[in-house]
Amino acid sequence: MDTQTSENGSRAARAAWMRVLALADGAALDRAYQALGPLPAFRPLRAPEVGMTMVRGRAGGTGEQFNLGEMSVTRCAVAFDRGVVGTAYVQGRSLRHAEQAAVLDGLLQMDDWHESVRAAVIVPLARVHEERRARRAAEAAQTRVEFFTMVRGEN
Repeated sequence: MDTQTSENGSRAARAAWMRVLALADGAALDRAYQALGPLPAFRPLRAPEVGMTMVRGRAGGTGEQFNLGEMSVTRCAVAFDRGVVGTAYVQGRSLRHAEQAAVLDGLLQMDDWHESVRAAVIVPLARVHEERRARRAAEAAQTRVEFFTMVRGEN
């Protein structure tokens, strides 16, 4: 496998776990984080801070972009003694969620922590998120209305 393919694969994997961490319920993330036990030392590069971001949309998903509105986001970056940097951006104003997600991002980049964090945190949180998504999709499907047109006998 060439370097470019490997780099793209690792970027995709990191994007996937960062998505799971950002979308996780704060209480569930906190329980999983605490269950890991003692963690390697880290220091804040950017302490958790709340800001705003502009949310953009497209009419019909393909039309011109427009500014939908602003939303609160919290970001954080931490550095480990090994030189690994973990970052996180989460929706809302939860400083703790952002810091825990940044720490977990850093741990997932370390070979000796990756598998244990993936198994104890990412897999269960991803499963909960998928179950929640499926439940909402099923609820929405119950309200679906099928329209059809009847052809009249007149020409």
